[in-house]
Amino acid sequence: MTIRHIIGALSLLLLPALAMAQTPEQIFQAVGTPANPKVEISFNRYYTAEGLETLAKKLAAAHPDLISVQSIGKSYEGRDLWCMTVTDQSTGSDLEKPGFYIDGNIHSNEIQGSEIAIYTAWYLAESFGQNDFITNLLKEKVFYIVPTINPDARNAYMKGDNTANTPRSGMIPIDDDRDGIYDEDGYDDLNGDGEITQMRRRSPYGDYIIDPQNPNRMIRVTGDQRGTHEIIGTEGIDNDGDGQINEDRVGGYYDPNRNWGWNWQPEYIQRGSHHYPFSIPENRAVMEFVMDHPNIAGAQSYHNSGGMLLRGPGAEEDRPTYSRRDVQVYDQLGELGESLIPGYRYLVVWDDLYSVFGGELDWFHGGRGIFTFTNELYTSYLMFNSNDRSQEATQLFEERLLFSDQFMPWEEYDHPTYGKIEIGGNRRNYRRADPGFLLETDAHRNMAFTLYHAFQTPKLVVEEVTKENLGDGYLEVTATIGNQRIIPTHSDHDLRNNISPPDFISLQGGEVVAGMRLLNRDTGDAEEQEFRPERLAVDNISGLSTVDVRWIVKADENTPLTIRIESAKGGTVTHEVE
Repeated sequence: MTIRHIIGALSLLLLPALAMAQTPEQIFQAVGTPANPKVEISFNRYYTAEGLETLAKKLAAAHPDLISVQSIGKSYEGRDLWCMTVTDQSTGSDLEKPGFYIDGNIHSNEIQGSEIAIYTAWYLAESFGQNDFITNLLKEKVFYIVPTINPDARNAYMKGDNTANTPRSGMIPIDDDRDGIYDEDGYDDLNGDGEITQMRRRSPYGDYIIDPQNPNRMIRVTGDQRGTHEIIGTEGIDNDGDGQINEDRVGGYYDPNRNWGWNWQPEYIQRGSHHYPFSIPENRAVMEFVMDHPNIAGAQSYHNSGGMLLRGPGAEEDRPTYSRRDVQVYDQLGELGESLIPGYRYLVVWDDLYSVFGGELDWFHGGRGIFTFTNELYTSYLMFNSNDRSQEATQLFEERLLFSDQFMPWEEYDHPTYGKIEIGGNRRNYRRADPGFLLETDAHRNMAFTLYHAFQTPKLVVEEVTKENLGDGYLEVTATIGNQRIIPTHSDHDLRNNISPPDFISLQGGEVVAGMRLLNRDTGDAEEQEFRPERLAVDNISGLSTVDVRWIVKADENTPLTIRIESAKGGTVTHEVE
């Protein structure tokens, strides 16, 4: 074979790969989306815990000046809880910027929050330098993104025998029926189709019939109509010989979103709360990370489903925790969220839903003074951008848009307890999780809400400085410090409970002999600080407001002076006095 023949053969081998590759010249950007990302990620599917880890590390490798990845702790089974720190590292330390925390997947079957968290990191990094809003946001703020805070149970949900609703919690074994046997009688994939669905059998006493318009669907009979079938329950058998089916599933009934250290209640008051606050290792790891990052001013957790933007309080007795001024901030953010995500509703957990003790959003607000939302992702509104939740609308969606991909056909099976039955029904990836073609739009809209929330964390600036020569080598320096965003440097709850230290405004250079906060700049009324007058402590800088401070300093006109603002949730700002 000649060289020419060899080259020709190699070209034929390489042709499929070359044909699949796309160059930037072959792409025309869709507005609002990165045109040529360094990391290609498909957001119409779901990823295991290991898949999320791979994506996070790929993004960090592709954007080392924007993203770093660290483990913030270990799960019950020893998996790392990966956190992505996303910020423009050239503009300073992350701890000196207002921080925004995001997590997903606290409940194992509530999976898409992880993909939305990854989408947020991907969008921020791939848009940096291309989009002015994103570029400036990452220069000023830092995002801490933990895609899954329940990696064990995420994998168990995806890989194990489960329904759309199980397991809800994690991997700590629970004896549901208290027979002394743990994790011995979970669901069973009896017909080996890879899904846990429903069991039905013919019965003249049943209360269901097969829908004549759709043989996959069961309809409950009404009035004097007689049924032909009964729904026995979820697919499974009695594995441990105790006469019960499908009890003692992995994780049992404990609920990691009842285990946070705010208004926690023991098991006999609230089911699922576990042994004591932060007794679940994943929750404890998040708590320790947040405590180590006092710059976190806003937070977002992702659950499913129902299309809701939730804030606390979770229980009636917690209502005083949310003051009128704090609620005004929440309302402004929540109402904007409703406009950004059609079909979603801004709600209060206790007022509009039910009582929750020991919830994550209440700990973030009550324990740390952080403005926090929980979004319940996906809603049937997205089927047709309509509030029509009728059986007819659902059936049309399933048949004409999903092409019945969500359904496992009914199959006969000889059950050891029930005899001849049929097994079939909806797969686990339906109803709670977004269908693939809706996942990216849900991700983008929810991300936009969190970016707006992060944008509204404090932005502190020195708005005006005046110098007056007092003679005899003394200057009077007066500064106006502004917060250009709606979120204050301290929530009311933070102020009442002294959660965060005050904001400090310092004058550096020269010898400061007096320092004061001006109560009225026009009249000169002031509150002097006698101890360390060069470093004034200010309890709070409210949203969209200013504070005035003044120093008397021993210096001349040529002495270099610098104003420095240090705020736990507002970041660090320096300004050279001219």
